[in-house]
Amino acid sequence: MPRPRLTTSLTATAAAVPLALLPISPVAVQEAAQDTLRDAAPEGFHIGSSVAGGGHHDAEPYPDPFTHDEEYTDVLAREFASLTPENRMKWSEIHPAEGSYDFDAADRIVEFAEANGQEVRGHALLWHDQNPDWLEEGDHTEGELREILRDHVTTVVGRYEGRVHQWDVGNELIGDDNELRTEENFWLRELGPEIIGDVFRWAHEADPAAELFLNDYNVEDVNDKSDAYLALVEDLLADGVPVHGFSAQAHLSTAAGYPGSLEENLDRFGDLGLRTALSEVDVRVETPHEGAGATEEQLAEQSDFYTRALQACLDAESCTSFTVWSFTDRYSWIPIAFPGEGAGSIMDDDLNPKPAYDALRETLQAHTG
Repeated sequence: MPRPRLTTSLTATAAAVPLALLPISPVAVQEAAQDTLRDAAPEGFHIGSSVAGGGHHDAEPYPDPFTHDEEYTDVLAREFASLTPENRMKWSEIHPAEGSYDFDAADRIVEFAEANGQEVRGHALLWHDQNPDWLEEGDHTEGELREILRDHVTTVVGRYEGRVHQWDVGNELIGDDNELRTEENFWLRELGPEIIGDVFRWAHEADPAAELFLNDYNVEDVNDKSDAYLALVEDLLADGVPVHGFSAQAHLSTAAGYPGSLEENLDRFGDLGLRTALSEVDVRVETPHEGAGATEEQLAEQSDFYTRALQACLDAESCTSFTVWSFTDRYSWIPIAFPGEGAGSIMDDDLNPKPAYDALRETLQAHTG
């Protein structure tokens, strides 16, 4: 069955627009067709990358990657058909003070994507982490909090109406105990689980065309956590909540093994009528000391993991998006979050493709052919 398209067709691959010249021109500079990931992808299937900036990057000894590293943005524009702001649309970045929004960084990413014929995945509206201090340490009534959240969702989604094709509305709502984070998640604790449905409804009202997703980690396999999401989705749909998609982050580790039931898991969410996606893919390997790279054996195993994950997504009829979480080790979050592990991206620190990059491209070409 032909894969349904999510949006209007993309333009030909375009060169990255120098970011020092803002605002970015809406007309992308056309390049000759190149043998890139986005060129190799079948029609309607989006190969994406996160966009580095904000969050942990602010503590690193380099300037903001997206606005200062032209080599990085050249690859970002050339190789990918979809972009996900890694941090720039999270609460702490876009809503830093009560009653005050800062859209500058997020706007630049959206404008860059439009100039280069790319889609945008919005990330994220309802999450337990990276909320601003004014919110979590404030003294607001339940009614005031509900209005703050409604205003945030309506304002942010509404600003990008027609320009963001998918939103991670509920991010990591279920904990490692396979239960809703009713204590850890500020919103669920203060407003109750019913707020999940309200946020989806508010987002849908703000942009009826955007596809609204639940997104989490450790839900690649058929397991207790993905079972909990399946039940949550069924309950939300039964209540008429506009949930359109389910995405597994796919932060994989060669030490932990490959999630062998990934395609089966995607299919069962697809059977509920949802789109599915792999939204934050990386494959970390063990690195014995700081600065250590991956061995040839590790790179081969990593390549196999990437290939199998992409193939599972391609084979699942519902899966229309595969996004790597940092395409380069230069700006990867892995060494910070997982000491002793790293080298998880498809390109190295110098933006040289690894075997995983070639394997992804070949897998896409084989599927298209």
